[in-house]
Amino acid sequence: MKLYTYYRSSAAYRVRIALNLKGIAYESVPVDLKPAAHRQPEYLAVNPQGLVPALADGTALLGQSLAIIEYLEETHPEPPLLPGSALERARVRSFALAIACDLHPINNLRVLNYLRAPLGHDEQAVNAWYRHWVAQVFTGLEAQARQSSDGRYLFGGRVTLADVCLVPQLFNARRFECDLAPYPTLTAVGAHLESQPAFARAAPAAQPDAP
Repeated sequence: MKLYTYYRSSAAYRVRIALNLKGIAYESVPVDLKPAAHRQPEYLAVNPQGLVPALADGTALLGQSLAIIEYLEETHPEPPLLPGSALERARVRSFALAIACDLHPINNLRVLNYLRAPLGHDEQAVNAWYRHWVAQVFTGLEAQARQSSDGRYLFGGRVTLADVCLVPQLFNARRFECDLAPYPTLTAVGAHLESQPAFARAAPAAQPDAP
């Protein structure tokens, strides 16, 4: 497999975690977002959406991190990232989607850049936007995690898709200096997960394209 990735992309970070958890060997193909390599014809020929990550598995090409992870879950079912019961799978997906659909898209790099130009907002305003939406979503997720977490994992005492999505979002929140004190359950789970080898190897600083 080939993973088209950028070291600091939280969506690519999720997929790297999932690949590591499942023990799948892959080739990392860095796509530098700063000079907009993802918008160049060479990459658009790979992924017409012009986004990272993208996963090539033989002649098959997939975009969108959660779709990629679900594909890995179906093709490499061990260890599972979704629980056995329909209700518990729905709860895990609900948590993951809150990050991947409610929070990440509106704090994505292309949205932040649009706030800067052409809308003309300064860095203080852009950072305030980012922190506002983190607080909005994390408040609900913290309440949910207090009910479901054992302090190490978000659901069921083992790694799930929810954990895979949480760790990259915590990385982003720290990068933008968000106040994480109101979310002790999320941060405790994140600290435990970040110490695990599959998560540590997926971290931005461990990537070949990291500065």
